[in-house]
Amino acid sequence: MKILLTGVNGQVGWELRRTLATLGEVVAPTRAQLDLTDAVALRSFVHEVRPDLIVNPAAYTAVDKAEAEPELAHTINAIAPAVMAEAASQINAAMVHYSTDYVFDGSKPGAYLESDATNPLSVYGRTKLEGEQAIIAAGIPHLILRTSWVYGLRGGNFLLTMQRLFKERDSLNVVNDQFGAPTWSRMIAEASAQIIAQRPFPDNSGIYNLTSAGNISWHDFAQAILARTTLPEGKQVALGAIPAAQYPTAATRPVNSVLSGSKVQKTFGICMPDWEAALDRCIES
Repeated sequence: MKILLTGVNGQVGWELRRTLATLGEVVAPTRAQLDLTDAVALRSFVHEVRPDLIVNPAAYTAVDKAEAEPELAHTINAIAPAVMAEAASQINAAMVHYSTDYVFDGSKPGAYLESDATNPLSVYGRTKLEGEQAIIAAGIPHLILRTSWVYGLRGGNFLLTMQRLFKERDSLNVVNDQFGAPTWSRMIAEASAQIIAQRPFPDNSGIYNLTSAGNISWHDFAQAILARTTLPEGKQVALGAIPAAQYPTAATRPVNSVLSGSKVQKTFGICMPDWEAALDRCIES
């Protein structure tokens, strides 16, 4: 199998380059080699490579910045997937695309199912939903994998930010009324490879949630990271809990970002680890 992988320097893309290597030839262009904002060049690149499968973790993920750059977010999160899906239909390729809990408004009291109505609250959420819709409309064999609260050992994410702040500050306040499942990028990549290895197309095409099991608040996640962070001798950090209303952001976040993993487990036998076990493995690595 020949696989075209985008976003190779991102959190998930970096991990996918390793896990997908066992499945075939991976073509993984950098941003300099493949500009997702150039639709003509993107279409031409897909036709030149002629992959059997396009795996697209690339995205505009600066949630707050997207409120000020809606056109750029739309270009990368909606138009680029649409172009890839259209090109895939012309060369009989399948596509795996990564999406987000931000397609929901967070008002549901329980875990979200793939079939629940979407209602994004932000530019980021809306553009990611538009990307999903474009892939589905193209009629190609596809998997849309929705994940949440992604972290890892590279790039910009909550884990690395907290580890840095704990060493710089003596006190820190973190939001305690938004809930989700922190998900290690490596777990996403490993589960993706296991799914793709099952040759899911076209019979099992569709949307699947792919997050860690369990759920916590951002404050609880910060506490868990602090407990696993080695601080300078004698240093202590006071970790306070505040409501989201006291931490205003440009983009509105869902209160509830918990996604049910029942469908991916039933269809592919994928049982994602509990968030805390995954965090332990991440830090140990």
